[in-house]
Amino acid sequence: MSLVIVDQAKYIHGERMPCGDLSDELASLRLEPDEPSFLWIGLKDPAWEEFKLVQDELGLHQLAVEDVFSDSQRAKIERYHGNVFAVLKTLRYVDATSDIETGQVMVFLGDRFLVTVRQGELNELTGVRQRLERHPETLRLGSVAAFHAVIDSVVDNYMRIDEELQVDLEAIESGVFAGARDVHSERIYLLKREVLEFKRAAEPLRVSLAMMTGPSSPVTSTEAKLLLRDVADHLARVIDHIESYERLLTDVLNAHLARVGVRQNEDMRKISAWVAIAAVPTMMAGVYGMNFDNMPELRWKYGYFALLAVMITVCVVLYRAFRKSGWL
Repeated sequence: MSLVIVDQAKYIHGERMPCGDLSDELASLRLEPDEPSFLWIGLKDPAWEEFKLVQDELGLHQLAVEDVFSDSQRAKIERYHGNVFAVLKTLRYVDATSDIETGQVMVFLGDRFLVTVRQGELNELTGVRQRLERHPETLRLGSVAAFHAVIDSVVDNYMRIDEELQVDLEAIESGVFAGARDVHSERIYLLKREVLEFKRAAEPLRVSLAMMTGPSSPVTSTEAKLLLRDVADHLARVIDHIESYERLLTDVLNAHLARVGVRQNEDMRKISAWVAIAAVPTMMAGVYGMNFDNMPELRWKYGYFALLAVMITVCVVLYRAFRKSGWL
């Protein structure tokens, strides 16, 4: 287990203590039912055989353990025979490309224990544990306090990404309605795809958190429920923003396509006007370029100059007409 356990400790009266054998420590803590002491085990990228040891020590449900090794899990919080299993989607916003990278953290909340399982490098939880250890009064609430801290960290990161997306969306919106040439449909579509990725990570947690704070919640502490309700409120605010971004991006994309269509129509009118102007001298030159003998104008002394004068006059008249009508 030393290969996969990043950190493990037991917390008694909110204070961190060394942790020995998991099953022995857990049995010892359960002998004091009135004390909210618990174990917190943090793992990263465990193999099946290695995680099986933790499962046996703590009695984790088999279905929840199978979900740990499934990459296609959606965000959720489920109950398994008194234990709570949560799948949290962790996100990272890449400023250079405006991409959202997705990771995953699984959390097992049980009687006197909490297990966090990180997958990949996007799910740093060291800071969460350290921040929580500076507030022993919160840790005295028990393992649900650590459970709240992990979810709160994930949702706080959602709020930061929400702010980044808002900045990008405002920039695209301003560019579209200002007629900027560097705003393309692909850029709008890519941002819309990232918003949908964000939505898939955040939205499923809304119902799950409502279950954790409702009448049927496995959480018995009123204070812990208030903490989880605060996280649910932050999450609801983020989801409301995501839905507004999704609608606004659709409107921006439609407005952009409409502007592109208008711009193309303007370009086609200009092209058509210049073609019409060029057609007159082309037609006249084509007529008098024919090799016929019976063309009196070719024998007229001023025929060449008269033809040029007519060409120029007609072109000027057409040009002024198109300018007046707004085609040029």
